[in-house]
Amino acid sequence: MLKRKIDQYLLSWKNNKNKLPLIVKGARQIGKTKSIEYFAYNNYKNVIEINFVLQKEYKDIFNDGFNVDTIIKNITLRNPNLTFIPGDTLIFFDEIQDCINCATSLKAFKLDGRFDVICSGSLMGINYNEIESVSVGYKEDFNMYSMDFEEYLWARGYSEGQINDLYYKMINLTPLTTIEMDVYLNLFHEYMILGGMPNVVNTFIENKNYTGTLSMQRQIILDYEEDISKYAIGLDKGKVLNVFRKIPVFLGKENKKFQITKVASGARNREYVGVVDWLLNAGIINPCYCMEVPELPLKGNYNPDNFKLYFMDTGILVASLDDEASYDLRVNKNYGTYKGALYENVVGDMLVKAGYNLYFYKNEKSTLEMDFFIRNSQYLIPVEVKSKDSSTKSLNGIIDNTKYKDIKYGIKLCEKNIGFNGKFYTFPYFMTFLLKKFLLEKKLGE
Repeated sequence: MLKRKIDQYLLSWKNNKNKLPLIVKGARQIGKTKSIEYFAYNNYKNVIEINFVLQKEYKDIFNDGFNVDTIIKNITLRNPNLTFIPGDTLIFFDEIQDCINCATSLKAFKLDGRFDVICSGSLMGINYNEIESVSVGYKEDFNMYSMDFEEYLWARGYSEGQINDLYYKMINLTPLTTIEMDVYLNLFHEYMILGGMPNVVNTFIENKNYTGTLSMQRQIILDYEEDISKYAIGLDKGKVLNVFRKIPVFLGKENKKFQITKVASGARNREYVGVVDWLLNAGIINPCYCMEVPELPLKGNYNPDNFKLYFMDTGILVASLDDEASYDLRVNKNYGTYKGALYENVVGDMLVKAGYNLYFYKNEKSTLEMDFFIRNSQYLIPVEVKSKDSSTKSLNGIIDNTKYKDIKYGIKLCEKNIGFNGKFYTFPYFMTFLLKKFLLEKKLGE
């Protein structure tokens, strides 16, 4: 069983005397069900698990109302072998996007208090407004993602102590040794090709090579397309599929900007309203919005019609490439292929998993462009991702420009060692997952 960050969260949730029913959200195949099951069967004497996709007969257990005793009665009518032990039973409702009535029951379970309840679902986000409206104030949310790079290091056998040593060098701006750079870069390149889907990672670790991983990644793409065909209710499913399939095309271009008008012949923005939101709510993409001006606040200063679309897991981008490009990556280790899109996608994914939203900037004359922006309590911090050891003209330019008053320092992510030149910090790509902690604890400029 792969160690995941949700493991500790679930233990803390269980030990909270005032806990609310928990909803775990996230895309399909990221490990939600296995993590919840592992926690459940190791921490409760009794577990009741109902999957509304695989066990459709249970969808009517709420038809007689939301009284907890009535729900339990209906469950045991379906399966008289199930028992409910007050104070030591976890009820796990899985795939609740197929039974929205389940969300209405959460208030009753909280007020009753005899049983702990966890809900989950692969495409819950697309129905979340409805779920929220019937359970507000009586639920707790946890957003789960595919494995981040720290979880990947755990899977490869690296300890908390080794990761703490990595952070110690980052916070103290101490260069890594040659062997540290070599080992962690190799691990990062593995992660960039594999992504963080647990089954793909497990297969790689067990086989000690990439055999079988590409076919698994491509099956995930087919599963996502099947989900679109099944769940994109109220939208033109063909248009949702069009956008999903065109993401690699736009990432392969120089500016990587996603343009609805170029998705299909004669396409109009008004015809695709809601499509990007559906893919976001399904947990499939990470949108990156263009800032109007590079200044704070981030959320109040971007153009919602000017964006890039990244996959929420870089393994999905890799799987969308043709066989030759995939071979080039795995065998020839040509990681800079695809105009740097792989590096941008994986860094964007790592930032989202660290808790950031994604923003970029490009001025009207295209003379100044920045890949991402993050912030601490004082500054707006531009982040430049370099797939090659090239100049940092844009990063220097945006820091030196006195009209951008919120920007004093920047960050460059590349295949180079730790450093600081008085204006921007240089970190190897694999340290991206530590950036939030670094910015919370480091006084920039020192």
